[in-house]
Amino acid sequence: MGIWLNQSSIDGFILLGIFSHSQADFALFSVVMMVFTVALCGNVLLICLIYMDPRLHTPMYFFLSQLSLMDLLLVCDIVPKMAANFLSGRKFISFVGCAIQIGFFVSLVGSEGLLLGLMAYDRYVAISHPLHYPILMSQRVCLQIAVSSWTFGIIDGMIQMVGAISLPYCGSRNVDHFFCEVPALLKLACVDTSIFDSLLFACCVFMLLLPFSIVVASYARILGAVLHMHSAHARKKALATCSSHLTAVSLFYGAAMFIYLRPRRYRAPSHDKVVSLFYTVLTPMLNPLIYSLRNREVMGALKKGLDHCRVGNWH
Repeated sequence: MGIWLNQSSIDGFILLGIFSHSQADFALFSVVMMVFTVALCGNVLLICLIYMDPRLHTPMYFFLSQLSLMDLLLVCDIVPKMAANFLSGRKFISFVGCAIQIGFFVSLVGSEGLLLGLMAYDRYVAISHPLHYPILMSQRVCLQIAVSSWTFGIIDGMIQMVGAISLPYCGSRNVDHFFCEVPALLKLACVDTSIFDSLLFACCVFMLLLPFSIVVASYARILGAVLHMHSAHARKKALATCSSHLTAVSLFYGAAMFIYLRPRRYRAPSHDKVVSLFYTVLTPMLNPLIYSLRNREVMGALKKGLDHCRVGNWH
């Protein structure tokens, strides 16, 4: 085992990637880089606006700032290495680099999965119990929610990273993916990984299925509360907000559960790579657009910031 592990740590792995060098794939790569740029700018902008504008210092926007930070770190963990490999034609990643990528990726996806579930609960409390909202979602509770999301995500990331790098690898070093994802890496292990597969499944049930159940339960209660609203305008606004939130949540959870909760015999690398793009690139771009840049409060903060810049330049 030691010989195989040392050999893997010296050689590293070859990431086969998702794009070839055909004209069509160059166009697709350009689209992915545009989405990455929008995700980068959108999340940085949102974090800055929430930090600078006192009107956005509310529980919902605090959670959104944490979500944006997770999305920002997630795209930066995956896309730059993928782009460098594609443009240089050098598809190598070191054993240590692969381990770090796994640790960051699993930690961030796990943290985001939990946070999205708890954010749905926050919306349920805000709509169903508005009078008790300041007490139920106090600053202390908000911090506890954020810290617990990060903590459980990091623990999940450490478990999967340590488990993956502890396995012996021999023979082929070709990872049929565009980044170091644990299921793709397990196919190269020289030993039976059924125990690790079971551990991975248990982690994913806790980090994905449990928070998704909270989302479904929260939005079912929200829908019930919305339908009983007397104001047609308030009902329409609440339904529009909830539907956009559910779209983003469904994309993230749907893609992640498709990858991690399917039996191994139904997995196909080509499907996994395409679906992985949804929650590594597309969802981080959509989250700031769906959750916040449509909101009047955020647009007001953006307008205030731009006006401040114009006044500063004028003087």
